[in-house]
Parts: sequence; structure tokens; C-alpha cells
Amino acid sequence: MAQINPEAFHQVIDGSQVDLYTLKNSHGLEANITNYGGIVVSLLVPEKSGRLGDVVLGYDNLNDYIGSKHYFGALIGRYGNRIAQGRFTIGGIEYQLARNNGSNALHGGLKGFDKVVWEAEEFDAGDGPGLKLTYSSEDGEENYPGTLRCMVTYTLTKTNGLMIAYAAQTDKPTIVNLTQHSYFNLKDGGTSDILGHELMIKASKFTPVDKGLIPTGELRPVADTPFDFQKPTMIGSRVEQNDEQLKFGRGYDHNWVLDRQGNDLELAATVYEATSGRFMEVLTTEPGLQFYCGNLLEGTKKGKGSAVYQPRTGLCLETQHFPDSPNHPVFPTTELKPGQKYSQTTVYRFSTKD
Repeated sequence: MAQINPEAFHQVIDGSQVDLYTLKNSHGLEANITNYGGIVVSLLVPEKSGRLGDVVLGYDNLNDYIGSKHYFGALIGRYGNRIAQGRFTIGGIEYQLARNNGSNALHGGLKGFDKVVWEAEEFDAGDGPGLKLTYSSEDGEENYPGTLRCMVTYTLTKTNGLMIAYAAQTDKPTIVNLTQHSYFNLKDGGTSDILGHELMIKASKFTPVDKGLIPTGELRPVADTPFDFQKPTMIGSRVEQNDEQLKFGRGYDHNWVLDRQGNDLELAATVYEATSGRFMEVLTTEPGLQFYCGNLLEGTKKGKGSAVYQPRTGLCLETQHFPDSPNHPVFPTTELKPGQKYSQTTVYRFSTKD
């Protein structure tokens, strides 16, 4: 198991110090996180034999993250996912964002939260070791209105969960949709594909998209489609089916509408990999989940331990509000006003099964 060298992440960027922080819980789980982009660099969890292994994709050094276009392990904001034509309107004022994904805006723009240095502070949460990250996004940054003050805490809990709690406040009406972009491979951290992983998503509907991966506004039932993961299903079993939505995404790259009972932390998805026996549960307070199966990993750049990440060697389960929500009034709102507090929590919890 390759060890991450903290010195490879010790660097000054834009006048701010970047470092690598290590969280270890009482069961031996270990998370290495850098305050550059809030990136989860490695996440060591046991397989069924008890041997620890890294389950997230990424790089051995900070410089490779700086030049990467895949958002490995990063915090995403101000707005995770896509906004059509990079345009939205608040209070009768139209805002134009950078079009960094074809004709659309993606993941916060040219310099989103994944590319900034967060202030970092380690703490003991009682439930386990934690890292508090704070960042103030100034009014007009990436053309978003309002100064947005953000706090994200990572906690490695006693129940073997990586808990991520998000909070934000603004001084002007704005839009917010924060998420986390780790690529998981429960088998070997990305040296083989994830098509044999079994996935369950607690959702009876999803949001179909157009060719630009912008939601049409429809909430479509998953029944009798390749998007039905209501029961654990092998990811590779239907990904190559002759389906228009799969063609648009070059595989799975869609938002599922979670079947929720309320606003509390609830189970949204599970992933199981039989070889390692690793089992991951995703719990969230969010209404949506973007499942992306790494279709655009091109296998041209070495990752951790010289692994070359081929297409579909990692999967993302990004808890979120829906893509392009500002342009779909029927979707849950992503608007945040002064005096309100944005908050959400997501947990990636690990165990093993024989």
C-alpha cells in the first residue's frame, strides 16, 4: 500500500499555505485531506481480511491536482454540476457565468472551490478526529453575486464514516449547491474498473438530460430503464444498453431524485464489491444524487502509485440539489438569501460483508 508523502503537498499557493492533514479513527481508518480544494487525497479502509487499502482515486503530489480536470476528491462550489448556458436570474438580474463545459457552466467555473486554498483547523469532534475548512468567496467571484462565507468539516467517525458537514451564509441573494467529488473504487483504488460493483440508489425517479447533459425538467420513473438501481445491481450490467440517456452521458452521468422521508440524514445509496467485501453506505440530507461512473477518465496520466486510471475505474456519488435548478422553478431551490443558513450533511460509511 503506497504511502502519501505530506511534503508533496507542502506548498504556498496565492500567498496561502497548503498542507496535508491526516485523520485516523479508533478502528484504524485513515483519511488524508489537503486544504487545497478540500481534496480527499486518500481514504484507507479495511477489506474483509482486515487489510487496509485506499478506496479513492487521486495523485501522489499537489502539482498533479493543480493541473487536473477531473475534480478528484475535491469540494465543489459555488454550484456543483451544470447550469445551462452559464446563465441564471435572481431578483430580475441575469448573471452570466463562465462556460467551462461546452456551452454550459460546470462545478463553479474556471476557478471553483476545488482550486482555492481553504483555511484549515484540526479538531476533536468527540465522534472522531475532524478537519474544519473555511473559505470566503467574495462578491463577484466567478460572477456569482454576494460574498459567500463557507465552512466544511470532515470527521472520521467512530462508526467508520467520513462525515462531511457543509454550512454557508451570504450577504446578497445568490445560488449555492456544494458537493464532494471523490471517485471510489472499493476493489483496488482504481487499477481495475468498477463495473462489477453492485450499486443501490434509493430513488424511483431521475432527471433525464439533453445532449449537453442539462435536465429537461422531467422527473422520469426509473422503472424498466437502465437507471433502476432500487435493488442492488451490477453497474456494468446495463451501462452499454442502447439507451438515449446513456448515449448522452457516455454511460451514467445523471441525477437521481432521492426517495426521502423528511429532511434528516437518510440512506441514499449503497455500493458493494465482492472481492474485497467492502460495503459503502451513502447517507445525506440532500434531495439528489449524481451517479457518475468515470466515463471520461482517459488513461493518459498516472495517478497514485503509478496507477493509470482508465475509463470507468472510479465512481462518484455526489449528493446535491439538482443540476440547473436556478432555471427550473419546479426543482428544489438553490437560492440562498441574507439571514438564511445553507447547511447539509453527507456521510460515506464503510463496513465489510463476507
